Amino acid sequence: MSNKKIGMAFTLIFIMVAMALSACGSTTPAPGAAGGASTDAGKTTASTLDAIKKRGKLVAGVKFDTKLFGLKDPGTGKVEGFDIDLAKALAKQILGDETKLELKEVTSKTRIPMLNNGDIDMIIATMTITEERKKEVEFSDVYFKAGQSLLVKKGSAIKSVADVKKGVKALAVKGSTSTTNIRAKAPEATVLEFENYQEAFTALKAGQGDTLTTDNAILYGMVKQDPNYEVVGGTFTDEPYGMAIRKGDTAYTAYVNEFLKSIKTSGQYDKLYEQWIGEKPSK
Repeated sequence: MSNKKIGMAFTLIFIMVAMALSACGSTTPAPGAAGGASTDAGKTTASTLDAIKKRGKLVAGVKFDTKLFGLKDPGTGKVEGFDIDLAKALAKQILGDETKLELKEVTSKTRIPMLNNGDIDMIIATMTITEERKKEVEFSDVYFKAGQSLLVKKGSAIKSVADVKKGVKALAVKGSTSTTNIRAKAPEATVLEFENYQEAFTALKAGQGDTLTTDNAILYGMVKQDPNYEVVGGTFTDEPYGMAIRKGDTAYTAYVNEFLKSIKTSGQYDKLYEQWIGEKPSK
């Protein structure tokens, strides 16, 4: 065989070996493979569910200032509410024990940063599902349907959002959809923002504003705290609450959705709803 033919033969063998190695040597998994959470880079990360099981504890971001959903008793340090009991039920389903749960306080402003920083596994904190927020987090199915309304002192001239005009001071919470909504619905009113709901309610009782606006379910909790106040005007928005999970973690999102279906089927959801909200959930 001539030197030329020998050279061509070696070249052909080299190309075939290189192609074989390329085909067999790729280890990059497909997005979402092995139950992982897909990311924008096309890689995968372990699902939050795996991390919870490995740690032996669910870390949930909840409100500490929202009666009926998540309110901390300053005397006992115990946090109670509808969101809290849902977190307990989820911990029990994942780990077999509702006490294997750590509750971390979040506010409307801090909850997404805390989730993205890995400080919490998920958000269960009266969080409205919006298209804008879907760009930052994954949402579970709706677990509570609320609507924005107004809280006023009994006898107030404010009876609906139409009365929130120029000269009226409306109190709201930073980072909430309520702040955006009231500015759109009552552009001439003055909107004062507070860090959390208890601060806003304290300000209302101190005469710093004429009305406090947020979801009606949260306002009903304030009425239970002080019956000198009332919710007026019905609702002027739809506020569907969802549990928020890190963006791309579709595996854990699917698990949480199955959890919600299971507690609704078993009747546990209805029982908790009636316990905290005082009525049966609308179907």
